[in-house]
Amino acid sequence: MKPLTRSPRSFALLVLALATALCAQPSPYAVFPAAEPPYYRAKYEASSTPGELVYAANFTVWVPPGVKVLRGVIVHQHGCGEGSCKSGLTGAYDLHWQALAKQHDCALLSPAYEQPDKADCQLWCDPRKGSAVAFQRALSDLGAQSGHPELATVPWALWGHSGGANWAGAMTLLQPDRVAAAWLRSGAPSVVAAPGKPTPYAIADAATQVPLMCNLGTQEGVTVREGRFAGVWGGVETFFTTMRAQGALIAVAVDPLTSHECGNQRYLAIPWFDACLTARLPAKLGSPLRSMSASAAFLAPLHAGEPKIVAPVPANKFSGPKEKSIWLPNEASARAWTQYVTDTAVTDTTPPPAPTQVRVTGRQLTWIAEADLESGLAHFIIERDGQLIATHPEKSNNPRGRPIFQGLQYSDTPNQPLVPMTFNDATAAAGQHYTYRVIAVNTVGLRSH
Repeated sequence: MKPLTRSPRSFALLVLALATALCAQPSPYAVFPAAEPPYYRAKYEASSTPGELVYAANFTVWVPPGVKVLRGVIVHQHGCGEGSCKSGLTGAYDLHWQALAKQHDCALLSPAYEQPDKADCQLWCDPRKGSAVAFQRALSDLGAQSGHPELATVPWALWGHSGGANWAGAMTLLQPDRVAAAWLRSGAPSVVAAPGKPTPYAIADAATQVPLMCNLGTQEGVTVREGRFAGVWGGVETFFTTMRAQGALIAVAVDPLTSHECGNQRYLAIPWFDACLTARLPAKLGSPLRSMSASAAFLAPLHAGEPKIVAPVPANKFSGPKEKSIWLPNEASARAWTQYVTDTAVTDTTPPPAPTQVRVTGRQLTWIAEADLESGLAHFIIERDGQLIATHPEKSNNPRGRPIFQGLQYSDTPNQPLVPMTFNDATAAAGQHYTYRVIAVNTVGLRSH
């Protein structure tokens, strides 16, 4: 066989072609889907300036159509690692979290920090390292884009997973006057000095008045004390006991089924946020956040893997040490908490909203639907002339919890690509007239009317 040879010129062309091909590969953080109203996006490149964010970041916001003045912004913050960071790209498209945002005239914001694989998560999940400044810049820029400049100044409801929980908790401690409530899944910021840990955050009096929920899986050091995530409980417990000792409005909800994945937490988180936002958001733009009602609160002993769950009682009837108790905003939240820590099966008796704008073009059906506030969306039932012909999707993709229409990634965001609200009736006969009906089904099996 004749040896293969290349001239210097052909070799240079080959190198150039390979380089071009590599550059043409999509970025692992390629932004999808495109942000078109009511979605808006701001992207900032990485900075080498000390004190600024060292990673590029995308911020996508959804603004409820028709809202005149925003009252707040719900922030859904992903966790550490390249996969979790990429999952943040679809957070603002989550129909269930949108239902919560719409309920309170709030925007829904999802950051996506472009942290490379195995890079240091602390460089964004510690807000003091530039992410707080980038976040507030995004609020201002997105407010201008969307025609809602108040976005830069409204209160925040913060949800975070893993490193995102550290970020959400830290932002609460740094700027408590801006935070209506915060949910910390599988993580917590440092409030006690410890070797190898970041500089602890101070606890201002205002931070003790912000409703906080620490949520983690039982396999994260509660009942399973070995493995990659076994240390989570230690950090969460320190944060809880330190905050509660200072009178903080804080609780712990241990998911009895999971490890670090988010599982079914949204079925407690969203109603809990609903209660907190109802109580705290001011009626007038620019007014301070309102205080939580002391008379409505329920207390229970801290439950962390014990076989017996003690049900919460009204705060004025609780006889145990309050510094070792969990705080819940009202009776409905207390019932939901008890169900969640038992088996995560938070009940719901209200059906989802009925789909609207059902249209047929040839064999293609399209429609619009909103999620049920309490239980989201599981799937749709398609009827033709009163007969069931399909469910859409045929199988909901969520290996980590209840089946859900949009599927669920590790950091509690919809799968890519987004599942469309369309159905192709392949069995329809050409030229035949049919009557179609689309029925929404929530995650507890209730159907729209």
